[in-house]
Amino acid sequence: MPRTRISYLFLAPFLLVFAMFWIWPIISAFRMSLFNTRTNPWVFAPEMNWGRLLVDPAFLNALKNTFIIMIVQVPIMVSLAIVLAVLLNSPLLRARGLLRFAFFAPVVVSEVAYAAVFRLMFNADFGAVNRILDIVGLPMVQWFSNPTAAMSVIIMAVTWRWVGYNAIIILSGLQSIPQDVYEAATIDRVSKVRQFFYITLPLLRPVIVFSIVLSIIGSLQLFVEPFLITNRGGPGGATETLGLFIYRQGFAVFNFGYASAVAYTLAMIAVVLSLLNLWLGRERT
Repeated sequence: MPRTRISYLFLAPFLLVFAMFWIWPIISAFRMSLFNTRTNPWVFAPEMNWGRLLVDPAFLNALKNTFIIMIVQVPIMVSLAIVLAVLLNSPLLRARGLLRFAFFAPVVVSEVAYAAVFRLMFNADFGAVNRILDIVGLPMVQWFSNPTAAMSVIIMAVTWRWVGYNAIIILSGLQSIPQDVYEAATIDRVSKVRQFFYITLPLLRPVIVFSIVLSIIGSLQLFVEPFLITNRGGPGGATETLGLFIYRQGFAVFNFGYASAVAYTLAMIAVVLSLLNLWLGRERT
């Protein structure tokens, strides 16, 4: 038997599983987006789902909330991750390995557990955050009744969970920068601040762009935090994201056709934003 056939024979189980659980669901979801799936049998009506996207206030609200989280949270998180990566890379820092694990640990914490902790911390009656505000003389906040406060909790929770993950990614790029570049800059009496802005950041551009793309995709897919922390996107849908909206359409009201159309719209937005970031972050000659 030719070697190529043997190779394909070994690949066959993976390709079969990939086609069954990846390719076919993608094709099936697009097919459902073209039908009214709430009738039996399904009725071909692509305008019913795709046309509804432009006029559905619930979808537009979820889209707005998702973009607010992305626009506010991603720059804050990536900026903190860069600063944290620089600190973790410092030769003056002791127990660097332990600190790197400590900042990475939130990623491996159960989503349900960390959501419960944040919900308890920001509880209006007995939460630790309101207790601290009261001690320092500031007014206590109704975190889950005020739309702006609830959105702030979501942003803080997502940042806490993923800033360490992004810092480790950026740290790997930071450690790949040749040290002789910094040595030459030091000999030329270039300050550490100027080295950071004119050497470190330009050389880290590909890694930072990669981190931004991952963060944007993650924020577009956000589901757990609004579902568990703010009780399914409350108050009054103020923190409902597209991921939560897709879940509600698909598994709460069983409108799978519309949920599929929203899911494809979300995927297209993610692709466009990712390509835009890669284009903006490319090397220019």
